[in-house]
Amino acid sequence: MIVSIYLLKKVYIGDYILNISSMTGFARKNGSYSGNAEEYSWIWEVKSVNGKGLDLKTKLPPKFESLGVVLKNTAAEVLHRGNISAFLEFSSGGEAQKVRINHDLLKELAAVAISLYENSGGKLEKPSSSALLGIKGAVETEDYAADEEEQKKLEQALVFSFAETCRLLKEARESEGDKIKEMLADILVQIKETTAKAEELAAGLPEILKQKLKEQIAALLEPTEGIGEEHLAQEAVLLVNRSDVKEELDRLKAHIRAAEDMLEQGGTIGRRLDFLCQELNREANTLCSKSADIGLTNLGMNLKVLIEQFREQVQNIE
Repeated sequence: MIVSIYLLKKVYIGDYILNISSMTGFARKNGSYSGNAEEYSWIWEVKSVNGKGLDLKTKLPPKFESLGVVLKNTAAEVLHRGNISAFLEFSSGGEAQKVRINHDLLKELAAVAISLYENSGGKLEKPSSSALLGIKGAVETEDYAADEEEQKKLEQALVFSFAETCRLLKEARESEGDKIKEMLADILVQIKETTAKAEELAAGLPEILKQKLKEQIAALLEPTEGIGEEHLAQEAVLLVNRSDVKEELDRLKAHIRAAEDMLEQGGTIGRRLDFLCQELNREANTLCSKSADIGLTNLGMNLKVLIEQFREQVQNIE
């Protein structure tokens, strides 16, 4: 089984490194295997939703429950994040599994049920055949008969088929990832444009703040009093320094470039982009808190909305 996993890695992994993948998707695949005396067929269904890491839950027939660890390792070769659910529907002989009724058990159950009903004084419902047949062990399906060598070959075929289903799931997730990438790129353009507007507005703030300060001081002083240009300039410098957002804007631009590079590079960038969203939001918050102009504050608020939209989409990618 170790050899089969190695081969799967060589066949299925190499072409997916640079694609952006969503964490949601569904895949279904039929498979079959010709044994020494029987034909075996199955259907794999695999679906995934968002998750912090990679978690695989399987629902397998009892004869194949031992494959759980191998299937998890196989899925990990193709998928990196997401909560994965895998279901195997298996049949042998090309027909539905044969049913065997445990008559001895049913007779005992029927006798007990009738006795309880008759002694309950009408408090219990009358026993029904459907209820008795639904009791565990009353109805059993005949399992396929495969020797040890055939069982190993069948398991190997199932693992390869599962890997192919994971590849189909990966393709479905990548198709959805392409759409998310377009949305992320569009939002990032808006963040970039809003940052440029904030930078342009911030560049003219010193003169605007100086004029506002001059008007405020003039309103407070008596008409006969005055204030020197030198003192006014000093006060304006102090006000501008307290409201200087150049560092925040520079960091915003650096984070935007980093996000652009990640989208261009592709791969499993979900966690890194999520961290970058935190940094973008931190700078936007500081921009709003230091702003001394309503126009700049509004641009900062717009940035926060766009960054949140960006983060929501980032949560969906691997």
